[in-house]
Amino acid sequence: MGGTSFKKHLLAFVCMGILSPVFAAPKEETVTLSTQDNWNLSALYMPADGKETALVLLHDLGKHKEDFTSFKKALAKEGFAYVAVDLRGHGQSTANGTYKTFAKEGMDNPFNKMTYDVQAAVEFLQKKGFTPGQIFLLGTGLGANVAAKTAGVLPDIGGLALISPNVNIRDVLSIPSLKLYKADVLIATSAGDRKGFLEASILRNVAFLSTGDGRVTFLTAYDFTGHELLDKYITQSVLQWVKTPHKPDVLQTAGFSQNTDSAPANSSGGLIPSVLAE
Repeated sequence: MGGTSFKKHLLAFVCMGILSPVFAAPKEETVTLSTQDNWNLSALYMPADGKETALVLLHDLGKHKEDFTSFKKALAKEGFAYVAVDLRGHGQSTANGTYKTFAKEGMDNPFNKMTYDVQAAVEFLQKKGFTPGQIFLLGTGLGANVAAKTAGVLPDIGGLALISPNVNIRDVLSIPSLKLYKADVLIATSAGDRKGFLEASILRNVAFLSTGDGRVTFLTAYDFTGHELLDKYITQSVLQWVKTPHKPDVLQTAGFSQNTDSAPANSSGGLIPSVLAE
């Protein structure tokens, strides 16, 4: 078969869809995750497209996995795998009850048991071939606290991205695990939320003391929190952090060392927090 004739036949096969599976891009799939305490969770899984990193996306209180729609598109465009989870009691993960009926207090309340939800997502990704070090946890609000707490039982996770975390949300405490976690941490908060900013600053310092120079990135913006902060200001900064989470030991900027802090465009730009008292 001549070269011209072969190209014509190949083009015809492609047009008919016969060869389309060879060139098909990964597509998001709906999956069910089963936890060790018998919750079946609805989740969305996107296979990787060339990247060796996967993210577990954990939404805020009262939200659901679709609240990551904009960020998921950005991840998919970069070729990252992800699992966006409806945490127990939220979205389509309500067969055993809704979060509105959960006890708000107690170290063993259903909100604290959301660490099982994260473990189920990590185990799912491991079955897809990812190692713990290739898996990052990203959470907003309550999801950030759940991510931080899960790092206490999954210390080999590659990184934590905590968007609008607090010291305590529904008795899910973030400080104890951050004291022990040794890998890379990103913390993002709004300076306009005074309480949230102060608490995120404390978490930043806790993580810094645990992980050391170059492993903590702190992002700030003056308005919006949680999912809106992620979508409006810091998506590109978070993506860059996932690619290169560990910073050089020292970067000199304007006469002071700024080796662990960065800020998104349209953000506060120069806020370097410390532990602040009321």
